[in-house]
Parts: sequence; structure tokens; C-alpha cells
Amino acid sequence: MSEARESLLDFPCAFPIKVMGLAEESLAQTVLEIVLRHDPGFDGATAEMRASSGGKYVSLTCTVLATSQSQLDALYRELSSHLLVKVVL
Repeated sequence: MSEARESLLDFPCAFPIKVMGLAEESLAQTVLEIVLRHDPGFDGATAEMRASSGGKYVSLTCTVLATSQSQLDALYRELSSHLLVKVVL
């Protein structure tokens, strides 16, 4: 019997993270600061932003260089715990 793998991903890899939150001016900057703490080489210019049809919410997709499952877990935890963030996928 083989050992269970820690992750289904092969690291390092490009990994898209979608963050949805209220359309506040500071949301994009806050998400960028958090992402940069976990992936210092992330280029903020590559982030994709899209407003909801009603304009109340915004989604940001950031494709990070994932180096480990623990890095992704920490990034998800920090993003999810922020007050402006509603959902992290």
C-alpha cells in the first residue's frame, strides 16, 4: 500500500485563487498585500478583477506560485479571515 500524498498538486505550480468581497476601495490593495506575504514574487498587474452585475461585490483572481500545501493553507486562512473578504475559492 502506498503512502497517502499530502496534496493532489505537484509543487511548485501556478495556482489560481479567487477572492470575492464587497466592492470597497481597499479590497484589491488588501488582497494584494496578503497574497504578497505568501508569494513575494506575485505580480499584482496579473490579478483579474470583475464586478458583480449589481456592483455590490468584486471578485479578484490571483494566480500565485504555490510551493507547498502549507503555503496555500496559510494564504486561504489569512484571506478568509479578513473582514472585507466574503468567499475564497
